[in-house]
Amino acid sequence: MIKVKNLTKSFNDFIAVNNISFEVNKGSIYGLLGPNGAGKTTTLRMIAGLLKPSSGDIEICNFNRDTNLNDLKRNIGFLTGSTSLYGRLTPIEILNYFGTLNFMPKNLLKERIDFIIDKFKLHDFKNKWCEKLSTGQKQRVSIARTILHDPPVLIFDEPTSGLDIMSSEIILEFIKEEKKNGKAIIFSTHNMSEAGYLCDKLGLVYKSHLIAQGTIEELKSITKKATLREVFLDLIEKSEINFRNTQIFNS
Repeated sequence: MIKVKNLTKSFNDFIAVNNISFEVNKGSIYGLLGPNGAGKTTTLRMIAGLLKPSSGDIEICNFNRDTNLNDLKRNIGFLTGSTSLYGRLTPIEILNYFGTLNFMPKNLLKERIDFIIDKFKLHDFKNKWCEKLSTGQKQRVSIARTILHDPPVLIFDEPTSGLDIMSSEIILEFIKEEKKNGKAIIFSTHNMSEAGYLCDKLGLVYKSHLIAQGTIEELKSITKKATLREVFLDLIEKSEINFRNTQIFNS
C-alpha cells in the first residue's frame, strides 16, 4: 500500500534524504527510527505529498505522487509534531470542519465523530476551545482529525512526544487496532519500547541514508545484540565508521 523507491531530497547543496526505498503492506506497521536531523520528517513529508522530492517515486494505494497527487493525499492521514490546532475552535468544530473538507456525508461524519469522541475519550473537553486544552488533550484531538476520514494509510511522526502515560497508551492502542483493521502505517519515534511494541518492521535512517531495515529479530540477528536500543546504537556506530572511511577514500 506504500511504495517508496530511491527517494531523494536536496536543499541546494544539502542532501536531506538520500536514495531511500521501502514498502509497507496492508495491516502492518513500519517503524522509521533515527536521531534528530537524520531525514525522517523530510521523508514523511514527501510521502504525505507536502514536499516535492528531488527524485524518486512514491506510490500510495496504487496512486503515484507525480500523476495522482490529490488522490494520493486523500488516502493518507498524516500527523507530525508541527501539526497545530485552531485555538478558537472546539474539538467538535474542528472535526466537523475537516470532515467537510474531506467531502464526508453528514450522516457518516456524525457517526465517525461520535466514534472518535468515544475512542479517544474527548467527552470532557469536546466543547472547550482548543487553546485551553492540555498537551495530551490537544494531541488526541490532532490524531482524531488525522484519522477522521478513515484513510487506508496512516503516517505518525512522534505522536506520543511529550505526552503522559495515559494519553500515550490511548494513542498506541488505537494504532495497534488500526493495524488489525488493515491499515498500512508508518510510525516514527525515538522511543525504543514503543517501536518494539508496535512495529512489524523497522527502518533506521542516519545522515540521510536508510542504513538498515528488517524485523526486530532480523536486526538483532545481524548485530548480535539483545535489545533494540543496542541494535540502534550498534548500527549507527558501524555506519559512522563507513561514512568516515568513504570520506577518507574520496579525499
